[in-house]
Amino acid sequence: MWPSRTHTEAVTCLACGEQVPRSKAREYDKHGDRWDRDDKSFEHLCKSCHDDLCHYPRDELEALLIELEAGETTRERFLSSYLETVEERYGTLEEGY
Repeated sequence: MWPSRTHTEAVTCLACGEQVPRSKAREYDKHGDRWDRDDKSFEHLCKSCHDDLCHYPRDELEALLIELEAGETTRERFLSSYLETVEERYGTLEEGY
């Protein structure tokens, strides 16, 4: 049976929790590579939250967040570990200028 033409799939924005029609949402790939679609399921953002995102490349960010147990530890501990790890691997911000 074919789906109804008037039925619109709804998705939940992962940032604000708003239910929006799939056609009005933007796909979000936590690995930053939405073009490689093999074996992936995408999360979604409403247009407003998508526009608020930083769209700069984020190479290695997802792996670093997992490594540092983002969301599984206290905010203070995570931020301290994040800053320390980033400085060890990439140097301080001042060194880049």
